[in-house]
Formats: sequence, C-alpha cells, structure tokens
Amino acid sequence: MSRAPRVIVGISGASGAAIGLRVLERLAKTGQVETHLVISPAAERTLATEINPAAPARARRLASHCYDPTDIGATIASGSFRTAGMIIAPCSIRSLSAIAYGQLDNLLARAADVQLKERRRLVLLVRESPLHLGHLRAMAQVTEYGAIVAPPVPAFYMKPATIPELVDLIALRAIGLLDLDLGGEALPIREWQGGEA
Repeated sequence: MSRAPRVIVGISGASGAAIGLRVLERLAKTGQVETHLVISPAAERTLATEINPAAPARARRLASHCYDPTDIGATIASGSFRTAGMIIAPCSIRSLSAIAYGQLDNLLARAADVQLKERRRLVLLVRESPLHLGHLRAMAQVTEYGAIVAPPVPAFYMKPATIPELVDLIALRAIGLLDLDLGGEALPIREWQGGEA
C-alpha cells in the first residue's frame, strides 16, 4: 500500500503570507498529499495582518499536521521522516539566513536543514527587495547546498487579472518545483505554450 506523499509547508514572517496559505489550499484540494505545517511567530502576525485574523487558524485546519515552531524534536526534524520535500512560502531573509548558515534554533530552519542533508527538494520563496550582497550570498549558499530559491515573481505572460489569481499562479509554480506525481489534473499547473514572434 503506497502512502500519500508528505510535504512540509513553512510560512515565515515575510510579506506574501497569502502564498503559503494558497499552497496549503491547493495541496489540500488534491486530497492526495499529507501536509505538515510550521508557522513562525512572525508569520502568525503577517497572516493576520495581510489576510485576516482568522488566517492562521485556517492554515492549521488545511494542514494534515501542525507543529509548534519551538519543537525542534518534532518528527519533521528527523531525516527518518520521509517527505517529498518542503516549501517555505514566503521565506523571510531571517529564515533564509538561518538555513544558509546553520542557525537551527527553530523547527522551520531545522526541518529545512533536514531536507538538504537528505537531498530532498527544498523550495524557498524568498521575499525581499531590493537585495544587498548579504542576501545574495545567503541565496547562493543555500543553492550550493541544493535548495531551490524561487522568489515569488509573477509570470506576467499568464496575464493574471487579479491578485488572488497572481497568488495562485505563484503557489502552483512552487508546488510544481517539488515534482509531485499526483496524476491527472490534480494540480492545474499551466505551462508556457509559446507565442507568436
């Protein structure tokens, strides 16, 4: 009997919390993915501010399992807990730096580090602009370790008409980077079809 793929979703305190929530919504909608959620303390505030005060609770309801960010002994902190990967959406510069430089004092950073050491997919939707050299070096560092740095930049050729549509496109792109095999139309990830010259 095969089990549902496990995906860890981290939401950190950067702006763009709606993307993390949308990742959870999309994965839950498939009915085929077991999600494991960590929300940083700063993300609690960002979710409530950018979406509404009920957003953190909604995120937890969507997830299969939720963890306290201070619980560095949780199952997702171990390499023996097999996953299809992890998405941190959005990924703050603080979280990026913690992962890049091994400051693993919280579950979000520790779970991300485990993905790297086990050679699993780690997708970081780094959210900051403009970037200084320290930011760029941290991005280079995690990339050298095997992470995928995917800033939440919209694909304008998809012509999103609304902010929710734009958020959806970014969330689907992040999920697509995990290369999950869910079969059929479980995730409507749109591909570039080319255009007229």
